[in-house]
Amino acid sequence: MVRGGLAVMTILIGSATGAMAQASTQKPLPNPFDALFQGTPEEQAACAPDSNRYCQALEPNQLAVLGCLQRNRTKISVACRRVLESHGQ
Repeated sequence: MVRGGLAVMTILIGSATGAMAQASTQKPLPNPFDALFQGTPEEQAACAPDSNRYCQALEPNQLAVLGCLQRNRTKISVACRRVLESHGQ
């Protein structure tokens, strides 16, 4: 179930940057989960409007966005709800 949850998080907010950078002039470290847990473009498109509407203030915290969508399950679109359900959420 963890794999499914992480996939949904990436689906919802797209590719997030790493939280730490070595210096301000260097690129941030990549998030190691991005390469492992990518949703399909269709899944990303299904949840992006709901993520932006209900959870935008929480981005790029993937766990917080997932929790937000779960808490707002009755408000999110049917398409996004199906994505969550298909990943065991």
